[in-house]
Amino acid sequence: MADRPAIDTDRLFFALSDRTRRLLLGQLALRPMTVSELARAAGISLAAAVQHLEILQETGLAATEKVGRVRTCRIDRRGFDALEKWIRNHRALWELRLDSLSEMLGNNAPSTDG
Repeated sequence: MADRPAIDTDRLFFALSDRTRRLLLGQLALRPMTVSELARAAGISLAAAVQHLEILQETGLAATEKVGRVRTCRIDRRGFDALEKWIRNHRALWELRLDSLSEMLGNNAPSTDG
């Protein structure tokens, strides 16, 4: 199997910024579904569902497989793994910055004990 390209974080956040795409992902989290089932669940046209799914596939959030005339969609972990990595890295950075700030403030910080 050939290596897949790295996930573009900007495109990943763009994909997740759309309510319909998040709804489609929510449906796929329950079970794999056909494009028609997803379109019906989201209340959108088949063409719109295909366009949203293309973006979800591009960003590694969903994968599709065509068997005969039926295209079945499922969650793809790659996009979620990339998102988790981004969050973990940024969280670690901010925890370090806040620890440094806390050390700088030392005992000058107001007590939260009441």
